[in-house]
Amino acid sequence: MFQHFLITRFNLRKSDWTTNKKNVAVLTEEWHKNRFKLFTDFCFPSVCSQTNQNFEWLVFFDTTTPEIYKQEILILESQLSNFKPIFTDGMEQFLPSLKAYIAKNKAPYIITSGLDNDDCLSKNYIEEVQKQFDNQSFMAVDFIDGYTLQISPNVKLGKKLHLYNPFISLIEKNEDPKTVSNVSHRLWKKEKRILQIKNRPIWSSVIHDENKVNEFTGFGHVEIDAFLEDFKISKDAEQLVKLKIIPSNEWKFTNISNYMSSKWNVVYKNLKKNLGFYK
Repeated sequence: MFQHFLITRFNLRKSDWTTNKKNVAVLTEEWHKNRFKLFTDFCFPSVCSQTNQNFEWLVFFDTTTPEIYKQEILILESQLSNFKPIFTDGMEQFLPSLKAYIAKNKAPYIITSGLDNDDCLSKNYIEEVQKQFDNQSFMAVDFIDGYTLQISPNVKLGKKLHLYNPFISLIEKNEDPKTVSNVSHRLWKKEKRILQIKNRPIWSSVIHDENKVNEFTGFGHVEIDAFLEDFKISKDAEQLVKLKIIPSNEWKFTNISNYMSSKWNVVYKNLKKNLGFYK
């Protein structure tokens, strides 16, 4: 009935992406080393642990990826059969390559979901997304509740509310499908055919030193053991989180401020959408 594609851009060259938020060069040897570490600690194990394995994970790597990491990609491919590395020549070839791959599939419907290479998913993510399928000809699906995990310079874990987030999915007929990657996740605010789902936290952003724009915006108390049962990460990462996590009662002001800001942002964005500001 449908084919589900999870889509990740890894290290595609782009003319306006040369440094991170600290003005440090990206796509260097050091960047690749750090990013593959994040990928194998958080993103990859969380996808491997999905309760529903009826999907293909299309991960787009640049053709200039260093050989040492191409070998690591081969190892990852051997560990997860639905991990599909695709090498393409920079960001300009990303969408053409994606659509060419999907065009080979003849299922009546296509589901595409976004995942950044340094974030992670609940083990129920694929299952929950597919539960929303109802033969829609075109419907974006936005699970607005999730978590955010800061791993440096210290460890914090909190709840997060995020409309039009990077984990958004798109259900559509397989008739020259646009895919969820056709526009930036922020621009889905302009789409009327979107389903907002609340109180089902099935994603987590991971905040680290190399984030381009993200910062910790978590709030509330989250039981770390329950989180790690739902979000499978590497043993090394799990040990780090348990050892160095700062309890939420030690960042009370940040907690309250982030809670109020998150709630207001949801109300404000929905109000603007309902009033027709997003066109």
